[in-house]
Amino acid sequence: MNQLDKELQLIKAKVNAMWELVTAQVSSAREALETANHDLARRVVKRDKKVNTYDSKIDRMCENFFALYNPVAVDLRWVLATLKINANLERIGDSAEGIAQQVREIEGTFSPELLEITRLPEMFTAAQDMLQDAFRAFDDQDTTLARELILRDKLLNKINGKKDRILVKYIQAHPDQIDHCLKMSSVLQKLERIGDQVTNIAEEVIFYVDAKMIKHKSMKKKTKGKKDKPDTGEAPSV
Repeated sequence: MNQLDKELQLIKAKVNAMWELVTAQVSSAREALETANHDLARRVVKRDKKVNTYDSKIDRMCENFFALYNPVAVDLRWVLATLKINANLERIGDSAEGIAQQVREIEGTFSPELLEITRLPEMFTAAQDMLQDAFRAFDDQDTTLARELILRDKLLNKINGKKDRILVKYIQAHPDQIDHCLKMSSVLQKLERIGDQVTNIAEEVIFYVDAKMIKHKSMKKKTKGKKDKPDTGEAPSV
């Protein structure tokens, strides 16, 4: 293995470690919410500083790699994709921290009825599964899985899109639960953002492996049986 490959492996290892931490942050945020565990929520908030440290370190490693090796072709695409994936992982960490902050501010636990009608557990599970599969797509260079992830984001958008009507109706029946409903709205919005960020990661996997720029809005139109053919064509050769 030459020095260039060794440096790429070091960056990859750091990204893997950040991915593992961010995944744990999302899982811990969910546990804190479902059990009203304020101590766990505080730990999630505190660990976000570690996520930010990883973000800065990976950025510096990629910048140094550009300066030292002047990469081309697939190596260049990989580093460019990694920079964007790193940024999206940091934002997912921010979303997990934001959910934990909502838990810290709430009194008691969300009612089972509120969890059920907003489909929060389903949304959390979908977001967690997408995050795990995004890592698999990146690690295995699996663009088929990456394209599937782009389509799976539709579920999170759908659930989040219905939240206002559902929460207003719930508040009308339970006026003492206004604060809980406002917190729930914020949590659902953050989970929807996690789906968007995973979609961005999937697009970067496709760019790195296939040298194609994919916009997820165009991909979502493929759900009615159309052939999977990106609209924007290939990226410029490098």
